[in-house]
Amino acid sequence: QLPALIISTAAGVVVTRVSSDMDLGRQIRDQFFIHPKAIGTAAGILLLLGLVPGLPQLPFLLLATLSGTAAYYISQGQRRAEEERQMVEREAPSAPAEEAIDPLEALAPIDLLELEVGYGLIPLVDVEQDGELLSRIRSVRRQIAQELGAMVPPLHIRDNLQLKPGEYSILIKGVEVARGELMLDHYLAMSPGETSGEIQGIPTTEPAFGLPAYWIRAEEKEKAQFAGYTVVDLSTVIITHLTEVIKQHIHELLSREDVQKLLNRFAQDYPKVVEELVPAQLSLGGVQKVLQNLLREQIPIRDLLTILETLADYAPLIKDPLILTEYVRQSLARVITKKWATPEGELGAVILAFEAEEKLSKAIQRTDHGSYLALDPTTTQRLIGELSKAVERWPVERYPVPILLTAPLIRPHVKRLIESFLPQLVVLSHNEILSTVRINNLGVVRI
Repeated sequence: QLPALIISTAAGVVVTRVSSDMDLGRQIRDQFFIHPKAIGTAAGILLLLGLVPGLPQLPFLLLATLSGTAAYYISQGQRRAEEERQMVEREAPSAPAEEAIDPLEALAPIDLLELEVGYGLIPLVDVEQDGELLSRIRSVRRQIAQELGAMVPPLHIRDNLQLKPGEYSILIKGVEVARGELMLDHYLAMSPGETSGEIQGIPTTEPAFGLPAYWIRAEEKEKAQFAGYTVVDLSTVIITHLTEVIKQHIHELLSREDVQKLLNRFAQDYPKVVEELVPAQLSLGGVQKVLQNLLREQIPIRDLLTILETLADYAPLIKDPLILTEYVRQSLARVITKKWATPEGELGAVILAFEAEEKLSKAIQRTDHGSYLALDPTTTQRLIGELSKAVERWPVERYPVPILLTAPLIRPHVKRLIESFLPQLVVLSHNEILSTVRINNLGVVRI
């Protein structure tokens, strides 16, 4: 049996040999010693055979020792060779390797939402150092989703050595949209309007709303609170600023993929509404533009049933997303009224004069790709000037947000015209306000 086994093994080795210029003996030797694990396994088997009663122990133990020693030295040699290879690769110039990489493959996808912090703010985001910023960011995402109905993409946080130690930057799609600087080991004290005393601190400006504030030390915190100041820590300052930035740019973060997810989830309860609208009457991109127009002016999109049914009613006749948005806003009159009216059911607003509305309506130009307002610079400057005066005289203590009432036809064009100059001014049409709300006329804007 032993000669037959040896002959069969030899025949298998010869038959399965890979063709090469190397002789058979050298090739078997090199392949045999290339895998130290195989030799180590053989050493273990020989050791077990040497322990079996009735078999010659000395030869098996001697072969097991030789095989185990060989496996150990071969493994150590391969490890040293690998370390030397890695050292050579680190010391070698990286230009050839970089040239070999495809530039398109090297480009990483851009993050929709990023927060860059200076090295002094790293403890705020490090969980091991009791940093609470990450958990509060998750709460902000849930809050905005519940408030506006839009999904906020994950926030990518990283340190940036180019920033100052207490500085942070908020980026959307790789471009910085806001920046702030904090004073480490300090608190931010803001005056709500009425305070009972002075505090010692460094004057500054609150980054989210631009309000005057003071940086105070920890030992001054209780004194400032007792004096009536609102005192917040560094994490709260960043979270407040981040929340406002996300709300201002939430329409930019709503992608087609997000809209498709919303429709898929909504179709589980109302499949016919989605089937009728998308893509038969309106494309996915058209629905996205309408939702973006609503979010652009902080109108919640949680009531998808009303939004999609309104689009299904008007989409067969109208394809302009701007006009479709106005019809949707009128259907959401209850939501809009509740958002801007006072708890007593009162709405303070300035009203655009009839002559001004007529002049603006005549300046609207309609094309195959939509409509736009072609207003001369002089009229534009006068309109913005009059609206700025109305905002300056606005009774903030009674009505927190200034509101302008216009005709439905010109409402979106007026908003687009003034949003760069007066972003805080809310523009509503008469059809977006419920009849049960009492409108308090605070003035008439004329051109």
